[in-house]
Amino acid sequence: MEKHITLPLTNELVSSLQAGDMVYLTGIVYSARDAAHKRMIETLEKKEALPFDLKGQTIYYLGPTPAREGQVIGSAGPTTASRMDKYTPALLELGLKGMIGKGKRSPQVIDSMKKNHAVYFAAVGGAGALLSRQIRKSRVIAYEDLGTEAIREMYVEEFPVIVVIDAQGTDLYQRP
Repeated sequence: MEKHITLPLTNELVSSLQAGDMVYLTGIVYSARDAAHKRMIETLEKKEALPFDLKGQTIYYLGPTPAREGQVIGSAGPTTASRMDKYTPALLELGLKGMIGKGKRSPQVIDSMKKNHAVYFAAVGGAGALLSRQIRKSRVIAYEDLGTEAIREMYVEEFPVIVVIDAQGTDLYQRP
């Protein structure tokens, strides 16, 4: 089923999504990859505040290429999500509702998604130049020293993703 969603995600929106749905996201999405996830967990361990409130938010596993003149962002293709799996359950506990990446997730992440009512979307790998066209605004909000792995706040319009794992734990990668 095709759905158009305005972010941030709510429990009601997450409940309406099923594995296999084609979704077009509009609103704020945050970029974060391995190094940013590691730093966020270290921040939490120090009992310090994260650079943004995770409640209802969606993180795109992304390290964009530099923007060319006149562009908002460079190529914006997804990173393999499993690289964030060891950090993800802690972020889901804090209210993270959506993740965008590519590839499979661990059983621990899927269990945490079911417990915390979250969804995992896949963006098409290899289509980063096309995906970047749906990112209308982008600004670094934290960890600028990480370069492409800095956390960015991005405004996306009609950003195309597929629900790969829904909040009930249905996983397209496990279907026959």
